[in-house]
Amino acid sequence: MTKTVNHWIGGKAVEGVSGTYGPVTDPATGAVTTQVAFASVDEVDAAVAAAREAYATWGQSSLAQRTTVLFKFRALLDANRDAIAELITAEHGKVHSDALGEVARGLEIVDLACGITVQLKGELSTQVSQRVDVSSIRQPLGVVAGITPFNFPAMVPMWMFPIAVACGNTFVLKPSEKDPSASMKIAELLSEAGLPDGVFNVVHGDKVAVDALLAHPDVAAVSFVGSTPIARYIHTTASANGKRVQALGGAKNHMLVLPDADLDAAADAAVSAAYGSAGERCMAISAVVAVGSIGDELVEKIRERAEKIKIGPGNDPASEMGPLITAVHRDKVASYVTGAAAQGSEVVLDGTGYTVDGFENGHWIGLSLLDRVPVTADAYKDEIFGPVLCVLRVESYDEGLALINASPFGNGTAIFTRDGGAARRFQMEVEAGMVGVNVPIPVPVGYHSFGGWKDSLFGDHHIYGNDGTHFYTRGKVVTTRWPDPADGPAGVDLGFPRNH
Repeated sequence: MTKTVNHWIGGKAVEGVSGTYGPVTDPATGAVTTQVAFASVDEVDAAVAAAREAYATWGQSSLAQRTTVLFKFRALLDANRDAIAELITAEHGKVHSDALGEVARGLEIVDLACGITVQLKGELSTQVSQRVDVSSIRQPLGVVAGITPFNFPAMVPMWMFPIAVACGNTFVLKPSEKDPSASMKIAELLSEAGLPDGVFNVVHGDKVAVDALLAHPDVAAVSFVGSTPIARYIHTTASANGKRVQALGGAKNHMLVLPDADLDAAADAAVSAAYGSAGERCMAISAVVAVGSIGDELVEKIRERAEKIKIGPGNDPASEMGPLITAVHRDKVASYVTGAAAQGSEVVLDGTGYTVDGFENGHWIGLSLLDRVPVTADAYKDEIFGPVLCVLRVESYDEGLALINASPFGNGTAIFTRDGGAARRFQMEVEAGMVGVNVPIPVPVGYHSFGGWKDSLFGDHHIYGNDGTHFYTRGKVVTTRWPDPADGPAGVDLGFPRNH
């Protein structure tokens, strides 16, 4: 019997009443294993109402109360990381080690939230004028919402809600309908940790649920991670409704390889960064820019390594890469490879015919490598979100930099070189929000913020780190003047001498 994933509203699982459900498949078999309830506008309203009611007390709670809950949640999350990883593998398809890594990165932000007291400290200037002091404080916004993607069903929500609730807000999460179970497990752990009912809520669904959150007058802010077209829509719509928005979009991350680079290290990095998690991550390297005469050798080293990657079910310990999330997405990714030669690319590896014995109905695709890709090719211009790596050839550092900076995306980028001066120039000159020097996937640690430039980010704040604290709070400045007690009215004795 197919199980049903329902909503989490007011501290408990709540059965969906809209009558609309979406299928959740096991990507390794193609079988529908679960149905997820899609929320109606009324159900979204109920979740927001629960969050609004909880905010009346949670927003006034002490920092000690909030962090006590988060410390307990962190311990439960750590103890249940294998169980959460198994849910991710079953619905997303990524291998178990990747799923464990996702939970670990989410734990980093929980750690940050447990120590939020430092980030929430205010400022004080005394005696700015005679007996006048000025202080700056930060206060929560109220009800905030998160809309998260399928590729990291545990990590990306944890980039948002731990900081939001630590700052005193209440939270409504709309996770991807493709892999919803991890969010429900997280909700259960938060409740077990003692989070008051209504502080964290989960509503599943499609555009109906998203639009209801974007329009709801009681939602003060919206956080989003996903594709650029949807990020632009989220930012435009929510901003028009008076909400604060951080909307992280898509990417086309480049890796510039200079002639002096360690080519073995560069090839290792390219393979792990392009094909890890089956390329379904916004920080994947999808374009290697080879400078000068090293291109042929670098492509051969990448090919040799890519051919050895073991593809199979995510719950098989021998698997290094799993299937794609859906058959529709698999077919779309494959179309970039089958059409590559006609658009001028050299197809070095074609993974479109790949299958796994015993799992023929799974959403499989092998690793693909395209060389001498023109900048006009669809495989270069679009965010493929699959295990397809493009190699472009340039003659100089300047040409490579210009190519990268011409991209409409500016999420992450990397340079591989032994030259510190070249690396320094690159980190200063490249137009991207996150830069790696001999590091292919420069995702910042929790206490630095994550975010791109250009069409990879809409809004003024990056996610987590100090930007996360600022996003989920608003500043208030208080200017105070108190009369000196010695100047009090006659007949009032506060014990101060009159002749000081």
